[in-house]
Amino acid sequence: MASSTPGLPQSPPSWPYCSIGASQDDPIGCIGVRVGVHPACLAHLTDADRENYLADLGPGSAIDHRGTTFTWPLLEALLIAVRDPSTGYARLGTAQFQAATFQGLVDFPVASFQGDANFHSASFQGHVSFQEAVFHQLANFQSATFHDVVNFHSTTFQHVAAFHGANFKEISNFSSAKFLKPSSFQAATFQRDAMFNSATFHLLGSFNSTSFLGNADFSSTTFLGTAQLVGAVFENADTLGPLVCAGEVQLSGAQFRAPVTLIIAARSVACRRTQWTSTAELRLRYATVDFSHAVFEYPLTIASEVDRWVLPDGNVVIEEALASTPETSVMILSLRGVDAAHLVLADIDLSACLFTGTVHLDQVRLEGACQFAGTPPGTHWRRWRPARFSRRRTVVEENHWRVSQPLALEGWGAPWPGTRQAGPAQLTPVYRALRKAFEDGKNEPGAADFYYGEMEMRRHDHNGTTPAERKLLQAYWALSGYGLRAGRALGWLSAAMIATVAAMMLWGLPIDDPKPVTQGRQSGQDIRLTTNTPAPVNPTGPWRKRVTTERFEKSLRVVINSVVFRSSGQDLTTAGTYTEMTSRIAEPVLLGLAILAIRNRVKR
Repeated sequence: MASSTPGLPQSPPSWPYCSIGASQDDPIGCIGVRVGVHPACLAHLTDADRENYLADLGPGSAIDHRGTTFTWPLLEALLIAVRDPSTGYARLGTAQFQAATFQGLVDFPVASFQGDANFHSASFQGHVSFQEAVFHQLANFQSATFHDVVNFHSTTFQHVAAFHGANFKEISNFSSAKFLKPSSFQAATFQRDAMFNSATFHLLGSFNSTSFLGNADFSSTTFLGTAQLVGAVFENADTLGPLVCAGEVQLSGAQFRAPVTLIIAARSVACRRTQWTSTAELRLRYATVDFSHAVFEYPLTIASEVDRWVLPDGNVVIEEALASTPETSVMILSLRGVDAAHLVLADIDLSACLFTGTVHLDQVRLEGACQFAGTPPGTHWRRWRPARFSRRRTVVEENHWRVSQPLALEGWGAPWPGTRQAGPAQLTPVYRALRKAFEDGKNEPGAADFYYGEMEMRRHDHNGTTPAERKLLQAYWALSGYGLRAGRALGWLSAAMIATVAAMMLWGLPIDDPKPVTQGRQSGQDIRLTTNTPAPVNPTGPWRKRVTTERFEKSLRVVINSVVFRSSGQDLTTAGTYTEMTSRIAEPVLLGLAILAIRNRVKR
């Protein structure tokens, strides 16, 4: 640079430098590149030599003033020398200003840079304006330092724009700028507000490891490619967006240190290992989101927005970049490693979400219409017998586990490559936690599906569940779907009643109802009478003769009384007595399971 640290000699630049002003403490002096055959830089040329040099310049001339110190009058004279008379604005060819120092105003309004514009490591100490300028080739501002306000409003970058490591100490304005090629603000520092509202990034827009110490205004910003904000730090940003991204918004490793609202419409949003040290809200459209191992220290809400966003000026945010995306719903792909104690999900699609490894999943709040994966619809064939799954909500990891099993039926979703598979032992606590989350939200019918899933995983867990317990669960599942399938219990009840009626008609009722027989004996004036009822006589003869309307009516009365645990008072054979005893135990149980299933589905 033109100035040096006292007592420490500067490293000489790689170009032929001016060295005017060198001293014992500063043996280099001015590092401005020499102008032509002159031994001095533009700032140290004699007036006559400077005028001759500027007179030789014209619109589109290439200029090289690396390391030169510019005042505003000197810079203005240079811009006048390359002014295009047809437009009245400066038109430069290749412009080399590496390590240059601009001490005053820097004003390139509507300037046109036909070749590479290199401001690498330049120092801008005054107000900077490139408003409506056009950079046709590389615009290199890497490691540049802007001490005052910077204005790139409506600037067009037709080639790569490089602001890697730049330091913006005051407000920086990139509103309505157009970046037609990849642009990089990687590791840049915005110490005050950074304004990118209404800017358009046609390809990659990289803000990896960028520090936003003030507000970050990305309202109406459009990324037609990828928006990279990996490892970015948002110190005081209160709102990010609404921004539209046709590709992926990469926020993995980003840090949000103040209450913030993110408003994003994108195909996907990567939030892996993000850190949220204050309250936050994500209002999303279209996106699939990955929150693996994110850290939430305060309540965080993720909500799916149905309607398009309206700006404070009344204009609707344009989403043409996402016109080919059919669904506006938001899908979360993973919550593994997340502490969900402070997490609120509203109207989110969780049908592909990985839950195993989520901490405090039972405390997650689910609001609105949150969707989960389901079971394969319709009837399928497993070898020779049909199989049909009850419709219920599942976690996608159960789908992944079932599709990996022998004789797996079609319809279960296959896992993505590289997805760590979970088994019944890992899925049981997931279902238990989701059930509790629904119950705590007073959604008992919604919790029923997750109770079903919990019992299913226990039934299939050959390591954590004993064989006796698995058999008991198998019976519970077969009879009533774990007390949640009223139709199944009623079906078994109907079958049991039909079987009992048939048994009564065929074997349980005697041929005729035994009639009491009275016998008497007279002894003197005393008469002693004894009444006996003969034992019921087992029915005999062909079965078709036993199936009569009268016997059916008696059998039905016996069965109905058995269901409600009452005795019919009907005379029965020995076989009928034991049949009635069995039905008085089994059928009320089946009726109770059906009532329990209905209650579990409708209770509040």
